[in-house]
Amino acid sequence: MTRLAYLDCIGGIAGDMVLAALVDAGAPAERLTELPAVLGLPEVLVEVTRTSRQGVPAAHVEVVDAGPARARARSVADLRSAIEAAALAPRPKERSLAALGRLARAEAEVHRVPQDELSLHELGSSDTLIDLCGAFVLLDALGVERVVCSPLPYARGLVGTAHGILPSPGPAALALLEGATFVGVETDAELVTPTGAAIVAEACDGWGPLPAMRLERVGYGAGTRELPDRPNVLRVVVGEGVAGARTDVVLLEAGLDDLLPELVPDAVDRCFAAGAIDVWITPVQMKKGRPGIVVSALARPEVEAAVARAILEHTTTLGVRAADLRRYELEREHREVTVAGHVVRVKLGLLDGRVVNVAPEHDDCARVAAETGRPAKVVWAEALAAAQELHGRAR
Repeated sequence: MTRLAYLDCIGGIAGDMVLAALVDAGAPAERLTELPAVLGLPEVLVEVTRTSRQGVPAAHVEVVDAGPARARARSVADLRSAIEAAALAPRPKERSLAALGRLARAEAEVHRVPQDELSLHELGSSDTLIDLCGAFVLLDALGVERVVCSPLPYARGLVGTAHGILPSPGPAALALLEGATFVGVETDAELVTPTGAAIVAEACDGWGPLPAMRLERVGYGAGTRELPDRPNVLRVVVGEGVAGARTDVVLLEAGLDDLLPELVPDAVDRCFAAGAIDVWITPVQMKKGRPGIVVSALARPEVEAAVARAILEHTTTLGVRAADLRRYELEREHREVTVAGHVVRVKLGLLDGRVVNVAPEHDDCARVAAETGRPAKVVWAEALAAAQELHGRAR
């Protein structure tokens, strides 16, 4: 079974709220309080306390930095070096670096400066390091394999920053969350921070309602302020995915007889980037006997509009038809095996806890083939054999 975490953004999302919610859901608090030493921050203390927001009991995390102000303002390179040097498990380290990269790219794009010249101001503090690394360390400690996030609250307001007064959500947060689902709310508070956006952008596998799961744990993480219209908490729901669960999907299609063949792969890529589950092309005969194609995309309801927009923008169609469908899905797990000294990811499909499908990731096989000079089919076969042997030992 796949272990799921659902982020229910009642009061929005920020780095400290993610950490607090995961601790409240059962992640060991010592993994968080030990992080300053692991990251080489001897003057930093992480405090985990209990509080409540609008009567909802919750955990609260605060990062206290007693170091001089000049030591708190770190560059992107400084933050990256601290993570690379830290004694973190491979997966949390990899995801922490990826989230930092997302954050740096978004800030650099918004402020129109090269990443190497980027000054992160308040985002260069110890809080950013603790938030990014802590989130993935705690997810790993809970054994979470898949993260799904609720629609994010889009609150219009103004936020004071080192760059001046910015609209909320901040430009960097929105740049990080392309493809995410938002819902407008009537409040002027900042409900989505750049660090929270970087964490969820890297961790999240999907957006929308709670997926089918067997509930195990619930945690509440408190934001710093009290909000007048809602509890300022992030709720995380942790449990096992239900195998063979039925889900709702949307089929989006457009028939084309005037799109240059060279542009078809670009349209397919754009659909995937918008959140499509799958995209395929079917040759057809269209009106007046013209040869053509049908672009078909399968998507979750929460990204239907984004995928439809991708088809409209990147093909020559004047309209996209949509049909609601039901889909039965296997639970999925990912494993890593080694072929010729290189890591290859393998995807497992499970039904009622039983593995019924095993598939090495083609891109990994192709990469290993290119690096070793071996045929991709040989790498694929060896990865499959290694995965089956690994699964046999785990049973």
